[in-house]
Amino acid sequence: MITRSSILHLRIPFSLFLMPVFLFALGLTPNLNESRLLYVFLALHLFLYPSSNGYNSYYDKDTESIGGLKKPPTVTKDLWALSMVFFLIAIGLGSLINWEFASMILVYGLVSMAYSHPSIRLKKYPWLSWLIAGLFQGYFTFAMAYAGLSDFGWDVIVKSHVVIPGFLTSLMLWGNYPLTQVYQHSEDARRGDMTLSRKLGIIGTFSFSALFFTLTGAGFGWYFLDKGLEPILWVFLGAMAPIVLYFLIWFAFVRKQPDRYATYSWAMGMNWISAIVLNAFFIYFFLEYTQVMQVFGY
Repeated sequence: MITRSSILHLRIPFSLFLMPVFLFALGLTPNLNESRLLYVFLALHLFLYPSSNGYNSYYDKDTESIGGLKKPPTVTKDLWALSMVFFLIAIGLGSLINWEFASMILVYGLVSMAYSHPSIRLKKYPWLSWLIAGLFQGYFTFAMAYAGLSDFGWDVIVKSHVVIPGFLTSLMLWGNYPLTQVYQHSEDARRGDMTLSRKLGIIGTFSFSALFFTLTGAGFGWYFLDKGLEPILWVFLGAMAPIVLYFLIWFAFVRKQPDRYATYSWAMGMNWISAIVLNAFFIYFFLEYTQVMQVFGY
């Protein structure tokens, strides 16, 4: 029997936070196709990411707040099986496009399992887990989505027109990743996981993220200017403004009282603002760059 606890631990709405990577790939795909768009979206956001969330929750057995769940319910035995079913469905949907896209989903899933599985548990290695999480949730996911949307294979993963935008998404995630751990120090310490945020400390985490957010902004600025997309750059900077403002306000409060403001609520606020404005921007980018609206006379 599937319990309500297990469904909650899939954290399906949390997929919204990773959607900008998919939308960026969608805006750059050369072979737009409605059925592939649907299959890739469902495979990644409805099944692969929730599978990863559930699998890691099963082994973490968190009792304090985690991304998307302020008060996580007690993990039940059916969560592992449910996460595996979702994983197999994701691979099955991927196979409807081609076997290479399905194999990319398989690789992503196996790497995400290594994050929390006790025999490997990448989570306890601060720099390695940071590097792999940002690389796979960013660059690899971008390449995977691009391949699935375009009906391409593994060869696209080394193409410059995929590597550069994919690496930019990793920069963004490398900046945000430590912030997702900043309120979990006590839980991670209890399990013996030396996450990057614990290693850097609360103030160090914010300074580190500020550096990578700056690199991300500069990288996207160069990318849009290099492609002759100055109007889109201005829209991007406008979209980034509320994220930067929220981050600076949060950082100012944290400097004064770290334990009071390095909290789940503040971190989720950052995630929600980022997801809303970045998803909106990349939808705009897709419509503008592909000129889809012009096709329909707009």
